[in-house]
Amino acid sequence: MEIKKPIPIGIESYKKIIDNNNYYIDKTLLIRDLLEHRSEVILFTRPRRFGKTLAQSMLRTFFEKEIAADGTVLDNSRYFAGKKIMYTGEQYTSQMGK
Repeated sequence: MEIKKPIPIGIESYKKIIDNNNYYIDKTLLIRDLLEHRSEVILFTRPRRFGKTLAQSMLRTFFEKEIAADGTVLDNSRYFAGKKIMYTGEQYTSQMGK
């Protein structure tokens, strides 16, 4: 019997979806696309409930340098383990946390 992952209805936090092992369609290649195009302004136009906020949460998790209360830098790479962005090469993964 196959165990199915729960569908994260209403959850807009990328970290929470990964931490809870919810069903997630890997859209991390959006990071590669953004790095390749280097646009000054990016406009996300999609209908309601189409994943815009989740995409922004994923981008924030990738690019943000998170610092804990004690001053240590948190490693967000665990949220991208096994995701497509991790197989695109050092030129993209080196941008994590910057």
